[in-house]
Amino acid sequence: MQTEMRPSTQRAVAVVTESAAAMFLTLTVAGQLCGVPVLAVRDILAAQAITRVPLAPREVAGSLNLRGRIVTAIDLRRRLGLPPREAGAPPPMSVVVEQSGELYSLLSDSVGEVLALPEEGFAANPPTLDPVWRDVSRGVHKEDERLLIVLDVDRILAIG
Repeated sequence: MQTEMRPSTQRAVAVVTESAAAMFLTLTVAGQLCGVPVLAVRDILAAQAITRVPLAPREVAGSLNLRGRIVTAIDLRRRLGLPPREAGAPPPMSVVVEQSGELYSLLSDSVGEVLALPEEGFAANPPTLDPVWRDVSRGVHKEDERLLIVLDVDRILAIG
């Protein structure tokens, strides 16, 4: 990803080139390869201590502390209607995103790499895609022999 700094009257503003729009961080949820736009990602964290939040929606795993900031942790398995992690499975990893000035952690089974995905590989959601996944997906991309589901962060965070 390339950025350039252009002076503004009050502060420097980063201008992102066109190629950055097709950059995605890959993650896995219950064996399904997913992608999150890299520009939405603020941090990636290994297993963290998560504190349950009483009376929170079931998709909210709790909250964690990121350098003094409280971050709401969203369990992607619960959000997507998938079974819980198996006993003894490695703890989830956190992909921290920001929405409206608040930080949220998307708990995934694993985090992969950043990929530049060519525009011609994108397609609309197939009609056979589960309705829950279809509601939170911006489309799909064929990556090697696997189908990568491109997650819409705003829709993932629209709980309730």
